[in-house]
Amino acid sequence: MTASLQVTEQPTAQRYFTPEEYLALEETAESKSEYCDGVIIPITGASTNHNHISLNMSIALRLALKGLDYNIFMGDLRLWMPKKRFYTYPDVMVILGKPEYYNNRKDTVINPQVIIEVLSKSTKSYDRSDKFQFYQTLPTFQEYILIDQSRIYVEQYCKLANKRWSYSQYDEEDTALVFDFFKVEVPLADMYEKVDFEAENEPEDSAEE
Repeated sequence: MTASLQVTEQPTAQRYFTPEEYLALEETAESKSEYCDGVIIPITGASTNHNHISLNMSIALRLALKGLDYNIFMGDLRLWMPKKRFYTYPDVMVILGKPEYYNNRKDTVINPQVIIEVLSKSTKSYDRSDKFQFYQTLPTFQEYILIDQSRIYVEQYCKLANKRWSYSQYDEEDTALVFDFFKVEVPLADMYEKVDFEAENEPEDSAEE
């Protein structure tokens, strides 16, 4: 009788990184990653719908706030939340006045007032829950906008007194999102310009190779 060797897989130990190690890796990485209290989390590539919405919002805000003391940043600027030891790259950030840089790094800020995230199927629960809680640890943070890329649906959270937040939702193309922090209106038709919902909702196995 031939003996069989039974191998039991051992769980791989989680590798933890210091913030400094993460930042060093990001400088040479081919794609961006988040950092959460020692754990590095790869960020998946964005779809064309995601890019259209982020660009549409950035352009709309830049035009509406032209001449005022606001800075609009899209995608590549990193945000640090020291209370949660969390680094991430919001889709769009708006900062009143000058950006405050973490440790004088011109690629990392700590003082956004408005954050916009474009939701995907894989990230929408995370963006609505844990990430929102992380953002709330920033003293400057006042308004959170979540934009669904697979349908016309926008959620808005505005900071009130005593750590409370108001909630609004928009789901009709002929309406406009009204920002609370700087009283700017963005029509949902402009927000979703060039967005292809059919392509976004197409089953993955039906796409041509």
